[in-house]
Amino acid sequence: MTQENEAAAPPNESGSEEQKLPPLSLKDFGVYNRMAAQMDGFHNHFRLSWKDLQNACETNGKRSGGLKPKQLILTGLRFCSQLDFHHSIEEEHIFPVLARKMPEFRQKKTLLAQHKRIHRGLDELEQYLEKCRSGEEDLELTEMKRLMDAFGEVLWTHLDEEVRTLGAENMRKYWTLEEMRTLPM
Repeated sequence: MTQENEAAAPPNESGSEEQKLPPLSLKDFGVYNRMAAQMDGFHNHFRLSWKDLQNACETNGKRSGGLKPKQLILTGLRFCSQLDFHHSIEEEHIFPVLARKMPEFRQKKTLLAQHKRIHRGLDELEQYLEKCRSGEEDLELTEMKRLMDAFGEVLWTHLDEEVRTLGAENMRKYWTLEEMRTLPM
């Protein structure tokens, strides 16, 4: 039997009776790990943007990296918009395809539940930054940090777990090499 046809039967919901799979060749690992590598690239952008915003909030009013309040507001709004767009693509185009075989991507499972918690925090941060941009409120770094901290842990957990779930060793439990080549991304 070739590696092409060796996708193991998916583990049951509890993860028991998992079959030990043979080692992957470097080429096959690349095919199975493609989505994780691409997702990690997207997620690294969000990690860096988050750290920049956090660092700016922790300067106690001193300008961090030369960011003026208006620049910080626009950077924060851009972060919110880009992460929201990223999640929309995942939820509409990626997760439904993966959910056919992978319970991690089905409704009410961890990754989608994390998206909902992240979006609640993003919405609050975006509303605050919009008020600051319009002049309705002054930018308070402590308030911006508080809003970010409210969903920071779930965001970072999600960024890591999603990449891990898309990793070669997990993907090969559900998909053949040929199927992997047809998956979106």
